[in-house]
Amino acid sequence: MSKVKITLIKSPIDKTKRQKNTLTALGFRKVNQTVEHEDNAQLHGMIRVVQHLVQVVNA
Repeated sequence: MSKVKITLIKSPIDKTKRQKNTLTALGFRKVNQTVEHEDNAQLHGMIRVVQHLVQVVNA
């Protein structure tokens, strides 16, 4: 499996509870933090929910 690097580029302040919970599940705590996950279908669904807040790079 390939890896995906995801960086939180915008603050989740004033966003919906679903988006905040998704960011927490992805492992984000601060803006500009980068996390790395295995590439799978569940991850793509989570990224789609918060695509306007994150930047995705295939590693």
